[in-house]
Amino acid sequence: MATVSVSDGGQKKKRIITIGLMAIFLMSASFFLIDRKDETIIIVSFPNGRELETEVADTPEKLLIGLAFRETLPANGGLLYIFESTGQNHVWTKEYRFPVDMMWIDESHHIVGLKENVAPCREDDCPKYSSSPEAVRYAIQTAAGFIKQEGVTIGLELKYTLRM
Repeated sequence: MATVSVSDGGQKKKRIITIGLMAIFLMSASFFLIDRKDETIIIVSFPNGRELETEVADTPEKLLIGLAFRETLPANGGLLYIFESTGQNHVWTKEYRFPVDMMWIDESHHIVGLKENVAPCREDDCPKYSSSPEAVRYAIQTAAGFIKQEGVTIGLELKYTLRM
């Protein structure tokens, strides 16, 4: 009759836990190592002719992460949040490395809210920002100063073009 010692069972348990943790780490690391060129890019056109190349955040993971852990945005770049439904949607700046401007856009592509120069947050409990009381379907984050520099105001209608 074969017997298994307690130490063998403990070793197997440690190996399984180690392999599980390594798998989680590798999956997490792969998220940050994906080639950004494979990201969906939407060109957002403003009435004054200015165009902004925006990466699209349209999955739960991308909506949660936002611009976290990035050092900068590309020149003429931004992040377009596409929320699952129109309503009181929120974003935050947890683990951002730079301040951002936020534009809140309704379903008809009109700007309904603006927030300028929102500071990064490195705390555990970061504030969430919304367009309250307006319902929104989209939000755009750009480098701080964009709203003032481009004269962006509430009511402007934006046009979206998918870059192929």
